[in-house]
Amino acid sequence: MATLNQLERVTETIWELPLSFKAGMRVPARIYGTEKIIRAMDETVYDQISNVACLPGITQYAFCMPDGHFGYGFPIGGVAAMDVDNGGVISPGGIGFDINCGMRLIKTHLSYKEVKPHLKTLVDRLFKQIPAGVGSSGLLKVSRSEFRQVCQQGARWCVQQGLGWEEDLERTEEGGLIGGADPAKISERAIDRGLNQLGTLGSGNHYLEIQVIHPENIYDPALARFFGLDLPEQVVIMFHCGSRGFGHQVATDYLQRFLKVMTSKYGLEVRDRELACAPFHSPEGQDYFAAMKCALNMSFANRQVILHRVREVFSEVLGRSAEDLGMHMIYDVAHNTAKLEPHQVNGKQRTLLVHRKGATRAFGPGRPELPELYRQVGQPVIIGGSMETGSYLLIGTPDGAQTFFSTAHGSGRTMSRRKARKQWQGEALLSQLEERGIYIRSVSKRGVAEEAGGAYKDIDEVVTATDLAGLSKPVVRFIPIGNIKG
Repeated sequence: MATLNQLERVTETIWELPLSFKAGMRVPARIYGTEKIIRAMDETVYDQISNVACLPGITQYAFCMPDGHFGYGFPIGGVAAMDVDNGGVISPGGIGFDINCGMRLIKTHLSYKEVKPHLKTLVDRLFKQIPAGVGSSGLLKVSRSEFRQVCQQGARWCVQQGLGWEEDLERTEEGGLIGGADPAKISERAIDRGLNQLGTLGSGNHYLEIQVIHPENIYDPALARFFGLDLPEQVVIMFHCGSRGFGHQVATDYLQRFLKVMTSKYGLEVRDRELACAPFHSPEGQDYFAAMKCALNMSFANRQVILHRVREVFSEVLGRSAEDLGMHMIYDVAHNTAKLEPHQVNGKQRTLLVHRKGATRAFGPGRPELPELYRQVGQPVIIGGSMETGSYLLIGTPDGAQTFFSTAHGSGRTMSRRKARKQWQGEALLSQLEERGIYIRSVSKRGVAEEAGGAYKDIDEVVTATDLAGLSKPVVRFIPIGNIKG
């Protein structure tokens, strides 16, 4: 790889593209990963992250996490902090189309032995109660005015409707509600697309998974105990989804608007049209920020409704209340966002707009943004793997300040969906996984082939890289036993 020869190795897990790599770079670009990850990384990632390094107002570095791979504008796994008081921009390509795509983790008091006889029934019922796939509609119907309330109130709206517990909000990033969302800044087309999608998974790499903790996969027993994840062969539930078509339309609307004004009105030039942007404090930038927050809140609400359905299904199948089953949330984390945050830069505190595209916020202990419940230990971080491999709960660390407290969000793809379909057959893969004790329900066998474990990076290698770099620390690894997919 030509680019590999131009990378400067800073540490065991930090690799840098210097300012000389590409004309117009305002800051160096740093890529995190073990040598194995770096050597296997797609050449387009280096091109995209160096383009990000050219954006106005970018601070310190453009970052790419170990799960980085080709995306729209930013690579997936890209992080950029913009100084909003010194010409910093906001870019939809740095957030993603599935705004606030994120992970939610729920623990139970159940053991694998208790769940195994009911596993297929649980998965089948979940598949029925939580619609998946492209264009899927949820079972919860809301009016347009109610949907606008969801855009402003997020998961809190759901809890007020009896679709969750008050404690769920404390265990959700931003309390399940980010302020400043303005439904007047979203299009009717966006509302049309999102109106019926509350409580749905969507397609692609979105999933809901029943998982088990084996004793050998507890890496920090004290923290596992703190989270209540120390029972023998304990069962947990994890799911991954976002704002669906609503977020996609919000991003599409503002990308088109930014392209019209970026150069003509603000004189901004970017190396890739997919990085269309506007000054954060411009009318267009502020309108997008308010609209994007609507999608953030809708996504928190979407995951809250799904959690409610999960509790209903487990309660019905196992004949016990969700409270008796111990179905408490661990946390809900987002990984397609842009947020204003205070950070130390060269010894001075500055307000930065941190874009995290396929990257997870990972605050260390003591940050006031964290709920009191977790402030002493740091932010829980949920990194999802493929349906074959497993997933992780990690914790943010003080050393995470080097990336504005950002870490990986998942395994990261190694091949296109088309290539995966050529290499694997969905039906054969389903049979193989069931033989291994993993029962899967999917809308299409084609989708199963696209999500084969071999199409993704090694989740263990990704987590090792984040650990070695000091970005996040592994606590527990989860093994899949049941999965529903779009």
